[in-house]
Amino acid sequence: MASAVERTDDLVREYLVYRGFTNTLKFLDAEVKADKEKGFRVDKIIDQLQQFIQNYDLAGLKEYWSYLDRRLFCRLEDVYRATVTKLRTSLFRYYLVYTVQTKNLERTQEFFQKQAQELQGQPEWRDWFILPFLQVPEQNPNFSSYFSRQWADMFLVSLHNFLSVLFQCMPQPVLLSFDAEVQRSTSTQEENEQLRQLIFALQGESKPKKAEELVHHKLPAYVQHMDRLGDTELDLVSSQRAVNPTTPSRNFFSTLLPQGKRTLARTPQGTASSSPTQAALGRKDALATQSVKIKDSTTSKESKIVDSGTRQRRQIEHEKERKELFFKQSVQSSDKKVEGSEAEAQIEGQSDVTDSPTKQSQTGGEGSRSGAEQSFIKLSQEEYGEHHSSIMHCRVDSSGRKVASLDVDGVVKVWSFNPIMQTKATIMSKSPLLSLEWATKPDRLLLLGSGVGTVKLYDTEAKKNLYEMSIDEAHPRILSLACSPSGTSFVCSAAAPLSRSGGVTETGSRTTQPVSGQLLLWDTKTVKQQLQFTLEPGPVAINCTAFNHNGNLLVTGAADGIIRLLDMQKYESVMSWKAHDGEVYSVEFSYDENTVFSIGEDGKFIQWNIHRSGVKQSEYLLSQDAVGPFVLSGYSGYKQVQVPRGRLFAFDSEGQHVLTCSSNGGVIYRLNKGDTGMDSLMSLGGHKAPVVTVDWCSAVDCGTCLTASMDGKIKLSTLLAQKA
Repeated sequence: MASAVERTDDLVREYLVYRGFTNTLKFLDAEVKADKEKGFRVDKIIDQLQQFIQNYDLAGLKEYWSYLDRRLFCRLEDVYRATVTKLRTSLFRYYLVYTVQTKNLERTQEFFQKQAQELQGQPEWRDWFILPFLQVPEQNPNFSSYFSRQWADMFLVSLHNFLSVLFQCMPQPVLLSFDAEVQRSTSTQEENEQLRQLIFALQGESKPKKAEELVHHKLPAYVQHMDRLGDTELDLVSSQRAVNPTTPSRNFFSTLLPQGKRTLARTPQGTASSSPTQAALGRKDALATQSVKIKDSTTSKESKIVDSGTRQRRQIEHEKERKELFFKQSVQSSDKKVEGSEAEAQIEGQSDVTDSPTKQSQTGGEGSRSGAEQSFIKLSQEEYGEHHSSIMHCRVDSSGRKVASLDVDGVVKVWSFNPIMQTKATIMSKSPLLSLEWATKPDRLLLLGSGVGTVKLYDTEAKKNLYEMSIDEAHPRILSLACSPSGTSFVCSAAAPLSRSGGVTETGSRTTQPVSGQLLLWDTKTVKQQLQFTLEPGPVAINCTAFNHNGNLLVTGAADGIIRLLDMQKYESVMSWKAHDGEVYSVEFSYDENTVFSIGEDGKFIQWNIHRSGVKQSEYLLSQDAVGPFVLSGYSGYKQVQVPRGRLFAFDSEGQHVLTCSSNGGVIYRLNKGDTGMDSLMSLGGHKAPVVTVDWCSAVDCGTCLTASMDGKIKLSTLLAQKA
C-alpha cells in the first residue's frame, strides 16, 4: 500500500503542476511532510515511536499513540480492541524498561506520577508501581523477562506485524486501485511472455525448423536498454553466458514462522523458475493450436527473405541460444558451482588462507540460513526504478536521509526514502560522469567527478551547480572522490584516458599495464588545490579511497594492485604493500580501524593489519558475481561487461557483518574473529540483473541495505537486527 500511495502522490503533484495549482501543491507538500502516518510505511512509524522513547518524550509518545488510535485502531472490530490494549501496555512497559536501563530514575518516577490515576485501576499494572524502588529490577522474577532482548524484539515484530496487516486490510479509495491493476497487468504480460517462449521451445523440439517458421519476440526491458550502456568502462563481447535465475524476495510473514517451517517455505522458491514450464506443459494441446496460428501468420512475412540458407542457419542458432538460456540455466549454474569449489580447493591447498564464503554457503546452507534468521529479519524491500541504465555508484549521505545514484548514461538521481521514497533532484551532464561523493560539511553538497577532468560541486537543496573545478587535463578521468570527515577538504583521484587497446578484454579482465594517474587534495571552501600526493611506485591510477573516522588516515587501492596508507596530518605515505594480483577495486577501514579490508581483481576479499605492512589477517575467495567484472547476458550472443567502480562491500553499524554483491541481490556475511573465516548469513535477492555496488545505512536496530544492479534498479531492504 505504501508504494501505491507514493505513486499516487507523485501523480497528483504532476496534475497540480499541469493545472497551475501552485498554492494547492504547496499545501499538499506541507501536509505530506507532516504526515504522521509516514505514507503507511510501518518501519517509519515504529522508528517514530522509538524516537519518542529514546528522547524520554512521554507526552509525544502518548499523543502519537492516541492519533493512531483515533485514525486507525478505532475503526477495527471490537474483537481486536484487546490486542490494541495489549500493544499499548507493552509500549509503555518498553518505555519504562528503557528508562531503567539508561539509569534515568527521574523519568521512571515521572511516568508513574503522570499515569498513576489512569493505571491504578488496571490489574496488569498493579505490580509495576514498585519498579522505581527496586535496586536491581533485572534480577526480580516479576520483571526479569521484560529486560531481555528477546522480549523487546518480540514486541517490535508483533507491532510491525499488526500494523502491516492493518494497512493491507484497510479499505482503499478508488484512486489507489490502479496499483492493483498495474500489478495484474504486469503479471499477465509476464505470463504471456513465458508462454510465448514455451511455444518457441516446443516448436524447436517437435520438428526440424523451416525457414518460414522464424518468429520474432519482444525482448525484456533491460535488454532493450542495452544500447544505452555505451561507456568507456563498458565493452560488448560476443561470447555467451547464461543468466543465473533470480531468487524471489522472501515474504515478511515467513520470518515470523519457526525455523523449521521457514526452511520448508523457502524450498519451493528455489525451484520456482521451473513451475511455469511444468504448468504450461500440462496445456500442451492448447498451446499447439496457438503455435499453428503463429506459424501461419509469420509465414507470409518471412517469405520476403531471399536468402533461405542464411535465414535457416540464423534460425538454428537462435533456437540453440534460446534453449541454452531457458532450459540449461540450472545445469550451467551447478557446473559453475562445482568449478568454483574445485578452484577454492586448489587455492586452499596452495596458501595459508581460510575457507571461502562461496564454499561455506554451499556446504552449510541450512546452517547459514538458521544463523541469518537469528541475526536479521528482513522487514521490507522496496525498489527505486528511476534509472534506465546500469548503476555505477549509489551512496547514502552522512545523515542517512538522502541517496545519490549515478548510472552509466551520466544521469544522477538524488532521492530520499524517509518517510517515503521520493526523487529530490535529477542531474544530467553533457560530459560523462564517473564518480560521486557526498560532502561532509555541509551534507547538502554533492561532488561529481567527470571524464573530462572536472569536478562539479552541486547543491542538492537549491538544485544548481555551485562551482566546477578543473582538475587535470592530462588525467581527465576522475575515478574516485573521498571527503574528509573532519573538514572541507576532499581527495580526488585522476587517471589518464584509456587507450583503444586497453580496457576490458573478452574474458572480462583488465590490461596488465597500469594506467597513469594522480592523487590530489582539494578544498571545497576555497575551491583550490592544496597539494599533490607522491605515489611510490607511481604515477598510477587510484581506483578507490576511504578515510578513517577522524580523517587522519587515508587508504587507497590502485590499478597496480598496491594498497597505500597515507598520513593526512603529514600528507605522506606511511606504508604500502602489494595486495592483489591485478587491480584493487574497493577498500574500507574496519570498525576498530586496526585493519583494512580490500577486494581485488583476483577475486579475493582480504583483511590487512595496518600495524604490520603487508600482513594478512584473513583471506576469503569470492565469486565473480561479487567481485566483477560484472556480466549481463542477452539475446543474439550479446554480452555486456562492466568494470567495478562503486563500493563492492559495506559494513553494518558494528562492523560484524558485511554486505557484498551477487548475481541476483546482496549477500550478507558474518565476520568471525581471528582466521576462522566468515559465514554466509542471508541473500537479500530481488534483482534480475547482477548487482554492481552496495551500501549499508544503519540506524538503531533497523538498517537499510542498498543494492544497485545493471538493469538500473536499486533495492532498499530494511533489516531488523537480532542481537544476542
